[in-house]
Amino acid sequence: MSEASATASPPAPPPVVPGNSTLRELVDLLSSMRFAIAVFVVIIIASITGTVVRQHDPLPNYVNQFGPFWAELFGKVDLYTIYGAWWFLLLLAFLVTSTSLCIARNAPKIVHDLRTYKEHVREQSLQAHHHKAIGHLALAPEAALTQVSTVLDHFGWKAKAQVRDKGVMVAARKGMANKIGYLSAHSAIVLICLGGLSDGDIVVKAMMWLQGKSVYTGAGLVSDVKPEHRLSPSNPSFRGSLPVPEGGRAATAIINMPDGVVLQDLPFDVELKKFIVEYYSTGMPKLFASDIAIRDHATGQVTEHTVKVNAPVIHDGIAIYQSSFDDGGSHLSLTALPLRSAQAQPFKVEGAVGGSTVLGNDTEKLQLEFSGLRVINVENLSGTKDEGSATDVRKVDLADTLHQHLGSGAKSSTPKQLHNVGPSFSYRLRDAAGQAREYNNYMVPIELDGQRVFLAGVRDSPNDSFRYLRIPVDENMSMDGWLRMRQHLIDPVMREGAAHQYAIAATPANNPGMTKQLEETAKRALALFAGVEGVKPGDKLPADGWGGLAALSQFVDSEVPQAERQRVSEVLLRILNGSLYELYKLGRERANLPPPAADEATQAFMTQAVLSLSDSMYYPAPVLLRLDDFKQIQESVFQVARAPGQKLVYLGAILLIIGVFAMLYIKERRVWIWLEPTPGGETRVRMALSSTRDSPDTAAVFTELSSALQLKE
Repeated sequence: MSEASATASPPAPPPVVPGNSTLRELVDLLSSMRFAIAVFVVIIIASITGTVVRQHDPLPNYVNQFGPFWAELFGKVDLYTIYGAWWFLLLLAFLVTSTSLCIARNAPKIVHDLRTYKEHVREQSLQAHHHKAIGHLALAPEAALTQVSTVLDHFGWKAKAQVRDKGVMVAARKGMANKIGYLSAHSAIVLICLGGLSDGDIVVKAMMWLQGKSVYTGAGLVSDVKPEHRLSPSNPSFRGSLPVPEGGRAATAIINMPDGVVLQDLPFDVELKKFIVEYYSTGMPKLFASDIAIRDHATGQVTEHTVKVNAPVIHDGIAIYQSSFDDGGSHLSLTALPLRSAQAQPFKVEGAVGGSTVLGNDTEKLQLEFSGLRVINVENLSGTKDEGSATDVRKVDLADTLHQHLGSGAKSSTPKQLHNVGPSFSYRLRDAAGQAREYNNYMVPIELDGQRVFLAGVRDSPNDSFRYLRIPVDENMSMDGWLRMRQHLIDPVMREGAAHQYAIAATPANNPGMTKQLEETAKRALALFAGVEGVKPGDKLPADGWGGLAALSQFVDSEVPQAERQRVSEVLLRILNGSLYELYKLGRERANLPPPAADEATQAFMTQAVLSLSDSMYYPAPVLLRLDDFKQIQESVFQVARAPGQKLVYLGAILLIIGVFAMLYIKERRVWIWLEPTPGGETRVRMALSSTRDSPDTAAVFTELSSALQLKE
């Protein structure tokens, strides 16, 4: 008999399957190791894909990310809901079936091996083993058997003896947990897959089918959703989100589905008493937790808990996790500042985050949608200040500062300096055609490049970065000075007055005849800059903007010969800057304010004001919204889950750890010792050892055992 036949039984035949050979071959394929490994690899690839691609996002997000063609293609193969896709569930079912068949095929053989010591092997077969020895013991057979039993017991071997006519066969075994490891690891795969299936979308879809529920695709309040879109509180398995504002309560979770949502009624209410959030110096949240009160619908009992990240609260078999936080409807007090009318006055606007209102008149209406409030904004901001410039309030260094306007307020070329720049709020303005732009304005001025400015951001789509209009502050740290200039710039009377004052101040004493010409040039420069050149009183200004420095540049390119453009541009800019300064002085005089001081602060203000006024001509909104006050209301977003399969997964994880360690670190070994009496009264000994995996320590174990038996050649 060979070593293989002595140490391992032949493979168990596959289960007998009634029917033709095709069915038997199918069963053989499903129960084969190669099929299970192939399915397992595909599941791993799909799981990695589901981790990389965000799941259950709205379809427009995927269109923006992948484009229309690929977004539609990926949607058809359920790439956005991989863990609930029919093909993924089918793969899990195949893996469960394959692994279960493997267990069913090999379990009888393993159980048989666990129960037998294989003491029936022939003594001649021991010679076929790699590890073998022959010797004598100067003991009678009975004493030799006792010594062998003592040695085996000392080294932890479990032994069984079979008495034969010519001697005694002692069969011993060690490390049988290796066999149990196989069953444990394969059973773990089955349990984990079953747990995943029971906690996945398949149960929710099954309950929807059994209860006759459908997906809700509309919008509005949760309380207004009809019963046909709500699942019963007795639903055995679900996982959804539960947003609760401070001071509010909720009892309905939202389960996202590929084409809408399904509402899951809970057997209790969750009231958010207080939301707690702490931040790192970088502005990232360090800790957020929620003090909640749970009121059970059945008993009416109220219990209070604190939910933290990775520290859920369990109530009635439902786990409540701290998932994230959001704005819960903070109240905003705003002032709308008109930009396109010299006569329009600022007006107050009240609203709450998540709400909306209407701005405008009968001819032009915009839907104002309040989308967010951020109380803490930590930005990388730093600024520098030029020290050597002369104090000339009419001078604007366009070459050095033109690149600064329209930049992101959160970017700087200097080393990082993190600062909390205060609250900001975001909103959308939607026109009659349904098109919307997003705006983001800061509440307090921010110091950039040595100049304190208000930032008013705008972007055309969520994929774009915000472009910021930088509005300089006046001596009172407000934007009122700039706003007066902006409003007076589109007032023809104020422009004429500013042009007249500039012409008088700039006319040389030895050439008084230049006053009229300078005045006309200043009026035209201001009109071009204001975007009203050629526009009659009462005409509607272009909605997409016109004017600013770009209008002056286009005028020079179209009206001036190329050889003269550089000189004319410099003269025109000098006239424009001087006229704007006179406009600023006239505005302060009308507001009963003292004249501006001829100092460096005024020069810095005018430099930024010219650039900001130029950019404001292309600001795509008729009003600028300023945040005056707010009352913050936080919202905690919980994840609620009833996961009966979780226990199966935990049990499977434990079994998998046990199985892997048993198969990798425990070696099954068997030893046979044949004791045969000799004519001289001694005992002839023949010994052999086998192991599931041969390694250097196997030879050491055999040598140690031989030495302990004190065999003699």
